[in-house]
Amino acid sequence: MKSSESIIASLKAYEEILWINPHRRPAKQALDQIHSTYAQLPNLEGIKEADQRLKRFASLFKKLFPETERTDGIIESELRSLPVLKKSLVPAIGGRILGDWSVKLDSHLDIAGSVKARGGVYEVIQFAEKLALENGLITTEDDYAKLASEEARALFSRYTLVVGSTGNLGLSIGVMSKAIGFNVTVHMSKDAKAWKVALLREKGAQVILHEADYSVAVAEGRESAEKNPFAYFIDDENSITLFNGYAVAALRLRDQLTEKNIPVDETHPLFVYLPCGVGGAPGGIAYGLKLIYGDHVKIFFAEPTHAPCMLLGMATGKHEHISVGDIGVDNITDADGLAVGRPSGFVGKVIEPLIEGVYTVSDEKMYWMLNVLHLAEHIKLEPSALAGFVGPIWLLYKTQGFEFLKQSGLLEHMENAHHISWATGGGLVPADVMQAFIDKGQSIQVEF
Repeated sequence: MKSSESIIASLKAYEEILWINPHRRPAKQALDQIHSTYAQLPNLEGIKEADQRLKRFASLFKKLFPETERTDGIIESELRSLPVLKKSLVPAIGGRILGDWSVKLDSHLDIAGSVKARGGVYEVIQFAEKLALENGLITTEDDYAKLASEEARALFSRYTLVVGSTGNLGLSIGVMSKAIGFNVTVHMSKDAKAWKVALLREKGAQVILHEADYSVAVAEGRESAEKNPFAYFIDDENSITLFNGYAVAALRLRDQLTEKNIPVDETHPLFVYLPCGVGGAPGGIAYGLKLIYGDHVKIFFAEPTHAPCMLLGMATGKHEHISVGDIGVDNITDADGLAVGRPSGFVGKVIEPLIEGVYTVSDEKMYWMLNVLHLAEHIKLEPSALAGFVGPIWLLYKTQGFEFLKQSGLLEHMENAHHISWATGGGLVPADVMQAFIDKGQSIQVEF
């Protein structure tokens, strides 16, 4: 196992590495440890309650967002098999991916077109439900389409929701908040894409741009909200409500795997690869999956080589007390949703005993994979979402990955394994911007 000093040296050199987490524990032991420290974290029943809250709002979603009619107001994404991608990668990587491979298309979730549609939308509706119940506008037995009334909108319009974001969380909160009647202010970092800023403003959100990174945008948002008694700050770094909303994905994935007759057990391991920025979305999903599947699910976070904040925080044990800038890494990446220099200390400490590892991937690999996925499976994603697609390759063809599989007794079961790459964003990318992504991917040559 590499020392933290050698890990830092590799990160400073912008190397693509796979770090196997030495702090991981058997799932039951890890979850007991987590719950003793964070008593406020939801258990499985708490996540089911969050799922039920989302379902109570389904009729309102259908009214506000007609595209959700096809799913009866349930915001959920497809789990799609990747047989052509799997075959097409063989020449590039010099071998095959053992086991089956799917993509979880959170990139195309309704309302926000990213994984943030779960956590972001969930925290907005939880706050709306609280206000509506307190003011006698509804009971939990009512049809929540009533919350589209002028009376409800008048109540919500008294409040301003505030968030700091590099893009996708701001989009989910901005779109949902304005649709339901809240005011919303999104503090965005210098990494935010122009089209995301433009879309938010088009929806009626106030966008404040900062010539600094994500952490500053969050801090400014938090400070501004503290000065306004009618402001509600959504804290991407520390919110348990966001975390709970993200964790609902685990319940939905369990149902999809069951429907597709995909077993998850000791001889059929599940591997999940989650792009990671500050950590909230992948942390919530990982936590939920471990509650459901325990040691039968193996989880890896994926970060850009230029913004490996979670890997750095976990490998050094310093979590939020160290940033990539502290070691001379520039935090400049086209994977804007992952352009975070300092990880969430809350999430890092929760997932420290749970996940199997963290790996890094270059922007060039993400662009290259974006084009290959488009050609092979006709799926269009934004660059950051492609971080999760390198995971099976690193696991099987990097020394650290192979050794992990060998030492964990997993090698003999890999033909029965199922890999899931989590596509975190891309559904709302304008056509011209997406074409530019694809063109750039076509122009890049990579080596594995």
